[in-house]
Amino acid sequence: MSDHPGSVIQIEVDGGALPVHVFSAESGGGPGIVLVQEIFGVSPYVRDRAGDLAAAGYVVHVPELYWRLEQPPLDEAAPDLLAQAMTRMNALPWEYAVADTAAATRNLRDLTGKVGLVGFCYGGGVAFNVAAVEPVDALVSYYGSALPNLLGLAPQVSAPSLHHVGESDSYIPAETVEQVRAAVVREGVEFHTYPGADHAFDNSRPEFHHPQASALAWERTLAFLREHLG
Repeated sequence: MSDHPGSVIQIEVDGGALPVHVFSAESGGGPGIVLVQEIFGVSPYVRDRAGDLAAAGYVVHVPELYWRLEQPPLDEAAPDLLAQAMTRMNALPWEYAVADTAAATRNLRDLTGKVGLVGFCYGGGVAFNVAAVEPVDALVSYYGSALPNLLGLAPQVSAPSLHHVGESDSYIPAETVEQVRAAVVREGVEFHTYPGADHAFDNSRPEFHHPQASALAWERTLAFLREHLG
């Protein structure tokens, strides 16, 4: 386990070696968090959030889920960034994303004891799926785009969970949000919606970012993680 933000370790998985970016505070210790990327990969925004969690006292592992596609990182300045990201996400079979994230979760649990999952967009759905098949101590899902298709797994997700969704989400219709809420909410689950916030409202890119929703959701996330991970 490295103390240097952004260093990379390799985890042996079916088909090869999964690259995992490591972020941790100066102490090098603390509970573990697997941060699951959005569709843009391990982007500057994802790295920033990993750094934020490390600064809060966690050992953060970020698996590079697109490694199997053997393609260069997405160009953040490309005008068709979103279309490229959607193509890349669709090229990776869902079961590989789940299996690789589960492997990263098991590896980090072996290192830190306690482990939580934090996922954004695509990663919010992957994290939910992993929480259904791996024992974790906490789950935070930001606008999990695949959740509407994963509701059959809800009874298997026993970890304390926190969900964030924008009330103006253009990707997940309001009626679908309510279906998700009804399926996932139970004792130990928080479900928050944010007025005026669209999908990906925590992403720092100006076309996505909603400052008020982002700040409130992050405050709630850190409080939730402190409660359940320490």
